[in-house]
Amino acid sequence: MNTEAPTRNLHWYDYIFINSNWFALTLRSQVLAGLLIPLLVQGFVGDAQKGSYYGTIRLWALMLALLIQSLFGLISDHSRLKWGRRRPFIFLGTVLEVIIIFSFIWIAGLTGMTGYAILFAVYMFSMISSNMSQAGTQGLIPDVVPQAKRGIASGVKMLLEVPLPLVMVGLVIAPMISKGNMPISIVVTCVAMLVCMGLTMFVREKRPETTNDTLNWKPFVSLFLMTAVFTIIILGLGQIVKFIIPILNGASRFTFGLVGVIAMLLAVVAGIYASLSVHLDSTVRKNTSFFWFVISRLAALVAINNIATFLLYFVQEKFNLPGEQAAGLAGMLPMVLGGFVILFSLVTGWLSDRYDRRLLTALSGIIGAVGAAVMVFGPNITMMYVAAAIIGLSYALFNVASWALGTDIIPKERAGEFLGLQNLAGAGAGAIGAYIGGVIADQSGYILMMAMFGVMFLLSSVATIFIRVKK
Repeated sequence: MNTEAPTRNLHWYDYIFINSNWFALTLRSQVLAGLLIPLLVQGFVGDAQKGSYYGTIRLWALMLALLIQSLFGLISDHSRLKWGRRRPFIFLGTVLEVIIIFSFIWIAGLTGMTGYAILFAVYMFSMISSNMSQAGTQGLIPDVVPQAKRGIASGVKMLLEVPLPLVMVGLVIAPMISKGNMPISIVVTCVAMLVCMGLTMFVREKRPETTNDTLNWKPFVSLFLMTAVFTIIILGLGQIVKFIIPILNGASRFTFGLVGVIAMLLAVVAGIYASLSVHLDSTVRKNTSFFWFVISRLAALVAINNIATFLLYFVQEKFNLPGEQAAGLAGMLPMVLGGFVILFSLVTGWLSDRYDRRLLTALSGIIGAVGAAVMVFGPNITMMYVAAAIIGLSYALFNVASWALGTDIIPKERAGEFLGLQNLAGAGAGAIGAYIGGVIADQSGYILMMAMFGVMFLLSSVATIFIRVKK
């Protein structure tokens, strides 16, 4: 992203305008992926197959999101629209997304596989519109914030992106859904998104000057090839798991869990190795430390992302709660986790500047595994909050130490490009955990699935051993 360093003075409210849409994006993700989509899938296909069908939706949604975000990021980089470089994409993406989310009120009244098919199609359009908006949002700080002020801007971004939307979901949206007021929860979500988008329109973004730069499609073509290879590997391993399950009929839960862990491990290692190997740049293909860095991040994110994704189904099973009542608890736990992420972030940042970042990244995986164990073996709801706090510590440490470790091992002159490639880990994490884990969960339950994610935390720690940092 080539932008001239901004020189204008920013007021305190400018930081809110620049970052307000992050609140909307996280709110939308938590409400749809964490609450509405799981409940609708369960209603359409039943309890016996909800994991597999939800996993299929997540796989295609996340792979599509990866490509769409990159595409609109590339287009907005070269935009010369009158409103500015980023705001037109934020405006159009949000308006389209609000229209799509309102359609969920109608979709909720459908039944059977017809309802599931329409939900699948509509959710894909939702990923297109939301990632159009996100592509514009993530370009605002580099475009309009001076270099010396980007730390403050990033701090405001973190506040609006992580804890505040989780608090709104936990205290406002989830209780509505738990009481059967899904249409009202959708209206509240859409109004909040429009307000955030409206605030973003006050960003003092100037129309870019004429440029002779032409669109360089090579990075996008590379990402397309990588995404295609990664998706094929995940689909293939998912089909192998589906083929093996009938053969293991009557086997122990440990056996099914072992099959799931092996399939996820293969998807993580083989998926990253194969997808990065088809990158058009040999510098990327030959950087083995970067391979292991992405593998480490992917394994941890398989656990972190999918614990949140399948939390609703997990608390339903563990505490024998009906779907809407479980949504209340499933909305509160991420709020607790987000709160502890904020509490621990400053401490983890201090640690990351003073101690071996590989060690801290490995430690985050071990702490995450402990949190997953508390979730699996905790006898009551109180222990679920304890587990959320532990996983919050793990995520805060991982988020800071792993990212800082990445900056240590990549070429400094290509930092943005290399760190952008690790987005493959973020999208792949949700796809692997949902598509492969969902099949296992339908057979052996969601408590076993959480145990599998605990193992993935440990695999993330092991992968850091192979990362080499030049001193």
